[in-house]
Amino acid sequence: MPIGNRIDENVSKKKEIQKSDMTFIPEEPKYSLDDIILPDNVKEQILDIADYAKNSKIVFEEWGLQKTHKYSKRLGINLYGASGTGKTMAAHAIAKHLGRKILIVNYADIESKYVGETPKNIRKAFEVAKQTHSILFFDEADAILSKRVTNMSSATDVSVNQTRSVMLMIMNDYQDFIIFATNFIENFDPAFMRRISMHVRFDLPDYKCRKQLWKLYIPDKMPNDIDIDELANKYSGISGSDIANAVLMSAFKAARHNEHFVSKKYVFEMIEGILASKNANNCNLKVEKKVVSEEYAKSQISKIQQKGEYNI
Repeated sequence: MPIGNRIDENVSKKKEIQKSDMTFIPEEPKYSLDDIILPDNVKEQILDIADYAKNSKIVFEEWGLQKTHKYSKRLGINLYGASGTGKTMAAHAIAKHLGRKILIVNYADIESKYVGETPKNIRKAFEVAKQTHSILFFDEADAILSKRVTNMSSATDVSVNQTRSVMLMIMNDYQDFIIFATNFIENFDPAFMRRISMHVRFDLPDYKCRKQLWKLYIPDKMPNDIDIDELANKYSGISGSDIANAVLMSAFKAARHNEHFVSKKYVFEMIEGILASKNANNCNLKVEKKVVSEEYAKSQISKIQQKGEYNI
């Protein structure tokens, strides 16, 4: 074997060993409820969630619901919606409101090619969260809560189902907060949907929120001729992260041209570029779905023809 290939293989093995011996470290939340800008109805739902722990003693002990709802101290929260709408910030804000650290779990970090290792990593994440009294947060949760494989044809399919089963079992026994965030709630397995107490939808910001977001991300010190009302009114279909990126890149463009203020024309240019890329991405997704649907239909017709059940 060439030396280069041996080195690559050793590096790969080292990474897998590190992954199989994962260390989960809770961190201090980065955002508070005052830092997030959301529509009033979404903010209200987030406050309901954040105050759940504070009111648990009243509800379960003083009002007696611990007898009628023995296993309801577990509170699974799913924050779902478009990318960049504040789901991760909200998870941090909930943890901060409760005065607890947050333990963030990304499936890409815990997934292993070795059968049985991924469920072990999941168990360890729950154990660390319990030991440190941290809020457990699964980001991009559809990767771990997606539908189980019904027609298993490989060891990978078996491993995926094993991981899902372990996650379900742990969730049943875990009596604390679990927060999930996803852009693709439609991929969730129904069994997980039933075990999650609350689902909070995060939509793209409305006019009121867009105006607040533009104000938030345009610093007082930055010289500009930007009309916030005009921007908030002119451009819908953008997220908070889109607004933040547009302001940042506009400032860099003005600096590159040695200009002494940030022109609104640069902001328009950046936002329109973002919207164009989103439209292109949506078109690609539609084409991909159509191709998959057509291929699926053809495969089903082929199966029927082979069985002799129907003649096309």
